[in-house]
Amino acid sequence: MITLLDFYADWCGPCQAMKPVFEKVMPEFAGKVTLEKVNVDVDQAKAQTFGVMSIPTMVIVKDGKEVDRKIGMLAEPAFKQWLAGHTL
Repeated sequence: MITLLDFYADWCGPCQAMKPVFEKVMPEFAGKVTLEKVNVDVDQAKAQTFGVMSIPTMVIVKDGKEVDRKIGMLAEPAFKQWLAGHTL
């Protein structure tokens, strides 16, 4: 199983635009991907640990190590393809 860290902020327009994408796509990856939402205004330490410089940033973690990241908003097909590539 992999963990998807979603670094976001409530005031970030592109972060808010990703919400429906997460809501639609994540159920398809149930049992394969765990979503952890990280509000950078609340958990600045975690954002710093992962070197997050802009949001939205999505980081895939497997066995405790970062294996991939995407910065910026992703359209649903691209997001789904990206996750699928890490769950095969």
